[in-house]
Amino acid sequence: MTGTTLAIIPARGGSKSIPRKNLVSFAGRPLVAHVIEAARRCRSIDELVCSTEDETIAETVERLGVTVAWRPLELAADDTPILAVLQHYLAGRHDVDIVPLLQPTSPFLLPEHIDLCVAGLKQNPALHSAQTVARTPHNHHAYNQRVVERGRARFRFTEERRRCYNKQRKPAFFVFGNLVATRRSTVTAGDVFGDESLAFEVDSRFSFDLDGQDDLDYGSFLIETGRVRLPWIG
Repeated sequence: MTGTTLAIIPARGGSKSIPRKNLVSFAGRPLVAHVIEAARRCRSIDELVCSTEDETIAETVERLGVTVAWRPLELAADDTPILAVLQHYLAGRHDVDIVPLLQPTSPFLLPEHIDLCVAGLKQNPALHSAQTVARTPHNHHAYNQRVVERGRARFRFTEERRRCYNKQRKPAFFVFGNLVATRRSTVTAGDVFGDESLAFEVDSRFSFDLDGQDDLDYGSFLIETGRVRLPWIG
């Protein structure tokens, strides 16, 4: 029998791109509320907590029925690795097996994405994690990337570019789809993804990450035009 599936929402108060970003209004709700809604609709989550040092965020998530996991201020800096946050909370939680990491800046996360990743880990005990991935847009493909030195541009991967000069010849590359479900044992070993990470491909719209004002505007456009539909928005 597997242990507890404990979903963690990391939501610190500091943000330079948008002040109090995790509470900014998005589609009529605080940003953090969207991943909470996704988690509530999951079949696979046993427990949900929000890791924060911020009192206003804590009050908001508590009103939404989520348990607050207070983190020390030294784990709320701009450069604090998420691994340290997970290790802090999971210390002593030996009942936990699977840990979905629900980023508040991923408001297009769907319940079925979470359930897929958790089910994948339960069915494959040797895996260290499961994650969603999305295909890299052609113009962002690694073989199209340039390096600029002294005002001169060159391809970063020169030989690969010569062999794969058009879209049809390039291998499929992927970016992070913004969801990872890891194991407590993987975190304890000092990693989030581990060496063996199961991949679930999602449409690129669902890899959306809200970082700055342009993302806020674009994400609102996707919702308003129906290009992304969320079950908790009428």
